[in-house]
Amino acid sequence: MTEMVFGTAPVRAGDPVLPRWWRTIDKWALSAILILFGVGMLLGLAASVPLAEKNNLEPFYYVKRQAFFGVVSLVVMLLLSMLTPRQVRRVGVIGFFFAFVALLLLPVFGTDFGKGAVRWFSLGFASFQPSEFLKPGFVIICAWFMAAAHEVAGPPGRLYSFVLAVVIVLLLALQPDFGQASLVLFSWMVMYFIAGAPVVLLSGIGGLTALGGFFAYSTSEHFARRINGYLSSEIDPRTQIGYATNAIQEGGFFGVGVGEGTVKWSLPDAHTDFIIAVAAEEYGLLLVLFIIGLYAVVVSRSMLRLMRERDPFTRLAGAGLACSFGVQALINMGVAVRLLPAKGMTLPFVSYGGSSVIATGITLGFLLALTRSRPQGQISDILARR
Repeated sequence: MTEMVFGTAPVRAGDPVLPRWWRTIDKWALSAILILFGVGMLLGLAASVPLAEKNNLEPFYYVKRQAFFGVVSLVVMLLLSMLTPRQVRRVGVIGFFFAFVALLLLPVFGTDFGKGAVRWFSLGFASFQPSEFLKPGFVIICAWFMAAAHEVAGPPGRLYSFVLAVVIVLLLALQPDFGQASLVLFSWMVMYFIAGAPVVLLSGIGGLTALGGFFAYSTSEHFARRINGYLSSEIDPRTQIGYATNAIQEGGFFGVGVGEGTVKWSLPDAHTDFIIAVAAEEYGLLLVLFIIGLYAVVVSRSMLRLMRERDPFTRLAGAGLACSFGVQALINMGVAVRLLPAKGMTLPFVSYGGSSVIATGITLGFLLALTRSRPQGQISDILARR
């Protein structure tokens, strides 16, 4: 507790791996992540039981699967958090390559599970969504490109990262998966801004994105249907948004009581995309604010640590990972309260889903590794000397 309040002790040469990891890790962020996982299991006990009954499975079938995927994700996260920034870069680039190849193979071997978008590989016992694993690798490789551009006689890394971002966004839009495409583009723009891109250029890219959205609205029935539903002045109570909105209103400040909620019996995606509606109905606004606070702790603590970081790659990659994690949570909750159009995006580390949970573990493992304290001078000291 002393270290959590007064800061982390400096690294001593020759320390064993685990003691060094424990002294240098951001314990506030790690604690918030573990609590998020616990909240996800708690909500899974409420949200997934109706689905199991509908599919003639044992009541806690999905809870057990979530626990299994969650434990795997936590193990992966802790192992990755022990890496150095150079090792993070290597693992991230290799992971991006495999996820990118899987994304290219989706039109041939993928399936849509009746949801209108080919995003998954069906493995029989489970499903695999390449875009979830692509995001952390994409952030790492773009940060590597942009950091290399700062070196003397370095490559045009910003241009390389822009081309890569465009390719990934187009591949995701063709599925169609506009939610993941927007998240990838946002994380790239955050890193590009930190790397020194002019605001005028970013504004131009934002304008082109808006034109792309208008084109998608004109040509994609799937996209247009979601936008029309979002812009409609009336909410159809038989839709997922209608059920979720009503559940949030019914929950009020303290909720209707544990196990007393009814939205989980109506929402087909209550355990994934709309799990925050289950939390709001049964536990009320208090739990929702607590969940928001946990995400804010992870993002803000990470950004504060990255502000003291001297290495360009570490700053860029860490900021991209933290913003991607936080914005995904923001989008999921924004959809549930109808602040944003439906995206089909999970709540990180809380929603049910093997690909989502494990990919989030990879993202957070990289982030914890990059935000560990290292023996280096403060960047403020360098600026002061200048």
